Amino acid sequence: MSDTTGSPRPLLVTGGTGTLGSLVVPLLREADVPVRVLSRNPRPSAGGVTHVRGDLLRDEGLDAALEGVETVLHLAGGPKGDDVAARNLVRAAKAAGVRHLVLISVIGADTVPLGWFRTKLEAERAVSGSGLPWTTLRAAQFHELALTVAEKLAKLPVVPVPGGVRWQPVDSREVAARLVELALGKPAGLVPDLAGPDVRTLGDLSRDYLRARGKRRLMMPVRMPGKAGRAYRAGENLSLDGAVLGERTWEAFLAERLAS
Repeated sequence: MSDTTGSPRPLLVTGGTGTLGSLVVPLLREADVPVRVLSRNPRPSAGGVTHVRGDLLRDEGLDAALEGVETVLHLAGGPKGDDVAARNLVRAAKAAGVRHLVLISVIGADTVPLGWFRTKLEAERAVSGSGLPWTTLRAAQFHELALTVAEKLAKLPVVPVPGGVRWQPVDSREVAARLVELALGKPAGLVPDLAGPDVRTLGDLSRDYLRARGKRRLMMPVRMPGKAGRAYRAGENLSLDGAVLGERTWEAFLAERLAS
């Protein structure tokens, strides 16, 4: 992966300053890969990492950011607009002659009838239908998200517990390592899901957090209505067969995070 001068080509990372990107970029540097990070607010470049300005939703700065790039790791995401961002990135990647586009998605993108999951599925379709060589990894919710949810619920006098809602929270460091492995390998299409080692209810997550904090709260069962509720109760956000399972548990993550 070198240019005409023999210098290695940079690998472009979108979302390189987020929870996942901040783990991926150092791993790429450990592998001696020059990294170019796309962000709306670029930072000073140093240590083999170049920050460039660009806006995926507005389709600004993408052509310049992709110049000379053969591999893209698309990690950027938000509460909405992931489908638009992916389409804009695909357009620029095709124009730049990118040879490998790697996407992080979510387990349940094709089964959970919620808006965010639908945008993730549309992002997947933009990548798989691009004509570019591609790899997509669907991962479960990160431990960090589980902690955020548990923290917010613990602030309430009574903690609501949606019945039948289960997660397989996965360690973000294991997801980062898998993505780097995929980015440095050959395009592989849709690869096996990556999930955590245990299935936990939202009630479990809340109770574990409260116990670790030495707090007590009343727990109130609630029913999640509609199609989304049925999908969660059916476990359509889980990957119980054929997934690659991480090793680091929610309890280990929680103990480490709350001790820091």
